Amino acid sequence: MTALPYTLDPDDPAAPPMGLIVLQSDETIEPEFHRYFSAGPGPLYVTRIPSGEEVTHETLGRMEQDLTAAAALFPRGLHLPVVGYGCTSASSIIGSDKVEALVRSACDAGVVTNPLRAAVACAAAQGLSRLALVSPYIEEVNAPLRRAFADNGIDMPVFGSFGIPNEAQVVRISARSVIDAALELGRDPSVQGVFLSCTNLRTIDTIPEIESRLGKPVLSSNQSLAWHMKTIAATPTDQNC
Repeated sequence: MTALPYTLDPDDPAAPPMGLIVLQSDETIEPEFHRYFSAGPGPLYVTRIPSGEEVTHETLGRMEQDLTAAAALFPRGLHLPVVGYGCTSASSIIGSDKVEALVRSACDAGVVTNPLRAAVACAAAQGLSRLALVSPYIEEVNAPLRRAFADNGIDMPVFGSFGIPNEAQVVRISARSVIDAALELGRDPSVQGVFLSCTNLRTIDTIPEIESRLGKPVLSSNQSLAWHMKTIAATPTDQNC
């Protein structure tokens, strides 16, 4: 065997890597993130976490015990300025601070965010404090989510849900159903905008039409999380919050 000489390239500080923890059952966040991050200079590393086929308080809370193992699967020795945990409802049940602590215990993460924390930051950046909530969840999941937003200064006096516990059905809710629901709830004069909850709900192509017809801002779990991760990593972006 011939011993070959080599040199090592330093990491590019202008292309910071980011991490994303995706639910096993999620079919939407990765395709949407490919689009949100298509112009980004840095790599996005993805790991998955076991999750239930149905979205219930029990299955969401169960992910707490697997977060550390999922985060440990990111490349060893790599500093990630930001890691996103891709579950809105579980973040409201486990708690954003707990999620961050569990993830940071297993990988070199600077900041850990999630769709709940990101949507709060996104709303604050736009001066929004009263949003209509469009949810796919059953009520035992909706209630803690709305409480978590309220605890962070975001009231959701108008809300509606498709009431679907099964993840395989959530991902297949039609764009027209999402648009119609957002328009119905968002027209209420008491709200300043709309939040489309759930990383598995397909929203990226619905937001422009809803905003155009409502004349109000529309946030989604994936849009907010992508924006927040880019903002934390100080990555140039043309994406609006």
